[in-house]
Amino acid sequence: MKSLFDLDFRQFITPSIIKIVYILIMVLLAIGYLGLVITGFMSDAMLGFLMLLIVGPLVSLVYLVLVRASLESLLAQIRTAENTTELVRLAGGIPPADGGYRPHPGNPPVPQQPQDPTANGGNNTPPANPYQK
Repeated sequence: MKSLFDLDFRQFITPSIIKIVYILIMVLLAIGYLGLVITGFMSDAMLGFLMLLIVGPLVSLVYLVLVRASLESLLAQIRTAENTTELVRLAGGIPPADGGYRPHPGNPPVPQQPQDPTANGGNNTPPANPYQK
């Protein structure tokens, strides 16, 4: 509950409430399906059976698939953001959410690597990490 009132947006609440949202959408789709069937039977018995057996389940299924795909896409984006923050932290940098305001340092210089792998005495050290503190 405290992440709901986090004004710095350091934690995502979507992964914890996405199940509730999906259940609510399924309930709303079921109510809509029942409304569609009742309206169909009030108009005509044949139309009611058509809504009950073909149109209603098809429309509900299509909407459920679209909602599920949208929620999965949203969750994948949030997990990507969380993993990116963790990768920056593991690389020794400061994630944007933890560092506050910092002026943009510009582009770091391109590390120079020797053309010949044996020119550096066989020492193939990786270039310096420009994102470290």
